[in-house]
Amino acid sequence: MQKLATIFVEIADTLVDEFDVLDYMHMITERVADLTAAPAVGMLLADQHGRLEFVAGSNENVTLVELFVVQNEEGPCLEAFRTGEPVVNVDLNNAAGRWPRFAPLAVATGFRSVHAFPMRLRRQVIGTVNVFGDIAGREFESDDVTIMQALTDAATIGLLQERAVRYGETLTEQLQGALNSRVVIEQAKGAVAQAHGISVDDAFTVIRGYARKHNRRLTEVANALVTDPHSLQQLLT
Repeated sequence: MQKLATIFVEIADTLVDEFDVLDYMHMITERVADLTAAPAVGMLLADQHGRLEFVAGSNENVTLVELFVVQNEEGPCLEAFRTGEPVVNVDLNNAAGRWPRFAPLAVATGFRSVHAFPMRLRRQVIGTVNVFGDIAGREFESDDVTIMQALTDAATIGLLQERAVRYGETLTEQLQGALNSRVVIEQAKGAVAQAHGISVDDAFTVIRGYARKHNRRLTEVANALVTDPHSLQQLLT
């Protein structure tokens, strides 16, 4: 209970000078993964055309990202996004008929169950949070589903409130800005991984750690890495 209360406080704490929206999204996926003991949690946001795009994950290996990309065509996130209702306790071993492309790929990656929660504010859905499980038979109880949806709703309100209050942006503009920033971060991750011979996951950890240590935004650090290759030499010092 104490852990849950702490998470809700973290999610609500968006109106601070050093708020970094992308770091905030990653924090949410990490806290959900910790709370549910899930091996992987991801967040997707809808772009200007209503297409879901992966923006943050508790880990970001290539295969996992591919699972989220596939969900533009089929999968639990797409269903939760379209209906505005959570999709829970789906046994992936028996879901090939429902999602012929997504389910086999998820199983091959090592996942056995999946849950998706819509990021919603009233009737508007802006994205989803996807939770993967790797143990068959471990299901969310009704109270777990209620808590997870409440947490997702709180994260949605926190995200939209911060951006609207600070910048007066429309919903479409703010979400598109986050998606554009994600592209830069992907480029920076690839550059750091290649320059230092490390995995993409480790590269993101390095970039994020550097941003936090020097009190800079993730997007700012990523832009510097992409536009100034010499900054790569400083990153691991």
